Amino acid sequence: MPARARPPVTTSDPTPPSLWRDADFRRFWTGHTASQLGAQTGQVILPLIAIVALGAESRQVGVLRAVQQAPILLLSLFAGAWVDRRRSRTVMVLADVGRTVALAVIPVAFLLGVLDIPLLLLVAFLVGSLTVYFDVAYQTSLVRLVERDRLAHGNSVLEGSRSAAQIAGPALGGALVSLLTAPIAILAGSFLFALSVLSIRRIRRPEPMPAPAVRRVRRQIHEGLRLVAGDASLRAVAISSALFQFSFAAVMTVYLLFLPRTLHLPGAAIGLVLAAMGPGALVGSLLSARLPARYGHGVVLVSAAALGDGVLLCVPALHGSSTVTIAALMALDFLFGVFSQLVDVTVVTVRQAITPVPIQGRVVATMNFVGMGLTPLGSLLGGYLAAALGPRTSLLLTAATPLLSPLFMALSPLARLGRELPGTASAPDRL
Repeated sequence: MPARARPPVTTSDPTPPSLWRDADFRRFWTGHTASQLGAQTGQVILPLIAIVALGAESRQVGVLRAVQQAPILLLSLFAGAWVDRRRSRTVMVLADVGRTVALAVIPVAFLLGVLDIPLLLLVAFLVGSLTVYFDVAYQTSLVRLVERDRLAHGNSVLEGSRSAAQIAGPALGGALVSLLTAPIAILAGSFLFALSVLSIRRIRRPEPMPAPAVRRVRRQIHEGLRLVAGDASLRAVAISSALFQFSFAAVMTVYLLFLPRTLHLPGAAIGLVLAAMGPGALVGSLLSARLPARYGHGVVLVSAAALGDGVLLCVPALHGSSTVTIAALMALDFLFGVFSQLVDVTVVTVRQAITPVPIQGRVVATMNFVGMGLTPLGSLLGGYLAAALGPRTSLLLTAATPLLSPLFMALSPLARLGRELPGTASAPDRL
């Protein structure tokens, strides 16, 4: 179907209306921030429970991360069609209620002496499943809450809060693990998810129920896949994301083993090292509101992805647990946070500008399915390599593979995106 003629969507307005004057957006932002902080805290503590409290082997850590990520592959497409049929804020609330309860099971099981790897895997799968629904819903909810010409501003604000969560989450998680033991520390994530529920429920602006779907879920899923496959820019985003996420899942699995077992860092130091990505991500979020409008979206995407992924190659060269080593790790994580966040925000803005509003949820889900569906395999690969070759050698091998993503971007239509984004893509009829 030929694309309908639409005026170009621009993100270069230097003085967009301030979203901070909107009380409902502030409540949405508060809930989103609390939820992201809970997720970041849990991402650090869950593998540390397996490594420190349960003495898990390298392959078991890989399996744990794979199980937590498996719902992306199993549920993303269905979640997109499901969210498009419902009020997105209701989905966010239900997802966070579920994550609150699931994480609270861990300390109860620990105190009763029944916490083991199978139970941890079950909780990880449940939390991962609910995260799929929350992530689709919150990105869809932003489009329904703010005007289209303020999407870039809204994305920058939300990604800034995600960056703040990346600052505080790992540091909080590492400190709590040192003070309370990992199984008890996970209660912090449970509390933060509950706070998110309270904030989102206070939004007063009614969200209209989406029009009843005229097609079955399977046909709606196909529409999302067809739109992404048929639009060159969306297709390139999905493929480059898949290349990066598969590689990065392997890197992070090995990295979480490398820090405590090769460098012998304590939990608090691990939290500080991982938290260093947060300030960098905050800087990247701020830059994302300016650089694409000045230099072009394509230039920013390719250069930032290459620089960020290249930083990972420096990590395996570090030795020991000295202050110098910790400072070097923090500096590298800071730089990675800057460039990766700049890429993330720019990609989200490109996707939202191109995608018609009625199909936003399905496109988000399709992107998650294609872009992150291989992450369980990446985590398994990382755990297998760490067990077979050792954390240092496997980290060097896996750290080189994310560079495939910027290489693909440079050869794709994304590299040619200018300061103004293209108009909305052609969508299937009768959405």
